[in-house]
Formats: sequence, structure tokens, C-alpha cells
Amino acid sequence: MKKDNIFRKIPAELPEELFENILEQGSFTLERIVSRAHATPAGEWYDQEKNEWVILLKGSAGLRIQGSDDLIVLAPGDYLFLPAHLKHRVEWTAHDRETIWLALHY
Repeated sequence: MKKDNIFRKIPAELPEELFENILEQGSFTLERIVSRAHATPAGEWYDQEKNEWVILLKGSAGLRIQGSDDLIVLAPGDYLFLPAHLKHRVEWTAHDRETIWLALHY
């Protein structure tokens, strides 16, 4: 058994978003994502093979679902279910602090 902390081991510089698998078991993966002023590149959309449940633990972010004009703004504690193949993108994450996500892919 290994103890760790979701808020530790965050690099001072984050030129790219940080994706770390915390646990992989059978058909699911639990992942920590750390962002700082990151967004999905213009014109690109995530189109994932698996369902995703994500919770924002720290920071803030704006997500967009393809075909919707609404921006979904997430604050700490907010969570969202993204079914497989629902095209979505991250429009922005906080510039002044890390945004830390916990994502369950199954």
C-alpha cells in the first residue's frame, strides 16, 4: 500500500498539461490531470472511446460540448459525466493557479 497526495508533486513549470494514471484496474482508469492556462487547441475536440466522469478539485475551467453554445464553467467540487464519443473541449483553465482534475475513464 502506497500513500500519496493528489495536491503534491506538481511541477513548477507546466508547458503541457500533466496526465498521470493513479489506478488502472480492468476496464477503468483513474487519472489526475493538472492544467495551468491550458486549453484544447483551436478546432480540436476530444472524442473518447470510454465514458468519463470528471471532478474539478482545485482551480477553474471552462468546457464546451460540440453543438452547444453554452460554456460549462467548473469550480472546485463540480463534476461532470461525459459519455463516450461526446465531443468536448477545454476552452480555458485558470491562469493564476493550477487546475487539478480527477478523471475516471470506464
